[in-house]
Amino acid sequence: MSIAAPELAPGLGTAPRRRRERFDAIRAVVAKDLTAVRRSKAVVLPMLLVPVLLLIVLPLVIGLMASNSPAVSVEDFLGRLPAGVADPITSLPREEQMVVLINGYLLAPLFLIVPLMISAVLAADAFAGEKERKTLESLLHLPMPDRDLFLAKLITAFLPALAVSWIGFLCFATVANTVAWPVMHRLFLPTKLWMVMILWVAPAVAALGLGVMVRVSARARTAQEANQLGGAVILPLIFLAMGQATGLLLVDLPVAFAIGAGLWALALWLIARGARRFTRDSLAAKV
Repeated sequence: MSIAAPELAPGLGTAPRRRRERFDAIRAVVAKDLTAVRRSKAVVLPMLLVPVLLLIVLPLVIGLMASNSPAVSVEDFLGRLPAGVADPITSLPREEQMVVLINGYLLAPLFLIVPLMISAVLAADAFAGEKERKTLESLLHLPMPDRDLFLAKLITAFLPALAVSWIGFLCFATVANTVAWPVMHRLFLPTKLWMVMILWVAPAVAALGLGVMVRVSARARTAQEANQLGGAVILPLIFLAMGQATGLLLVDLPVAFAIGAGLWALALWLIARGARRFTRDSLAAKV
C-alpha cells in the first residue's frame, strides 16, 4: 500500500506562507524527536558520558601530568616528524613544549570522534527508533513532503552533535588553559587552526556521519540493528578522523579549510543521494 505525504490544504495563501508551514512542520518533528532523545537514557548517557571522559577528564589528567613534568624532553619525538612540521612546537621554550604538544596537538583526535559518534548514534535512532517505539505510522502520515521529513531527521541528529562538540571544546580549552597556566602563564587555546577544526571541520565530520547513518536507519528495523550495520562504515571513519586530526593542526589555514571543504562536499553528496532515494513507501516496506 502506497503511503503518500498528505497534501497541504489548497488556497492557504502565498508561497511564503507555505514555506512557513513547511518550516513549522520540520520544527515540530525536530522538537518531538529531541524530546524523545532526552527521555532515552540509552541515547543520552553515552552521548554525554563519552564526551565528558574524552574532553574533560582525560585532558585534565594528562594536562596535570604534563604540567608537573614540564622539563621532560620531547625533542626525540619532534625530531621524527617531517621537516618543518614541528616548528610551531620547537620554537617554544623547552618547558612549554610538552604541554603544548599534548594538550594542543596529541589530544586533537578526540574532537573529531565526538561529533562523528554523537551524530551516528542519533541518526541510527532516526527511523529505526520510530519503528522500535511503534510510532512510525503516525510519522509517515504527517502533512509534510518526504524531503522535509528526511531533513527534520537530519537536523535532529546534527544539532545535538554540534552543541555537544562546541560545549565540549569550551570545557576542554578551559581545563587545558587552567591546568597549564603554571607553565604557560598565558592562554594558548584556542589557536586559529583549532577554530577552523571546531567550527568548520567538526561539523563536516558530523554531517558525514549523518549521511551514512540516516540511510542505514531507514533500512534497519531497530536502533541496535542500525548501529550494528552502520558500525562497519562509522568505525573506519573514526579511525581516519583520529589519524588525521593532529596533522590537521600542523598545516596552513588554507589547507585546513580545503580539507574541511572536501569533507563537506562528500557529506552533502551522501545526504543529497539519501534525500533523493528516501520515500515513505520504501520506509513503510521495511517495517
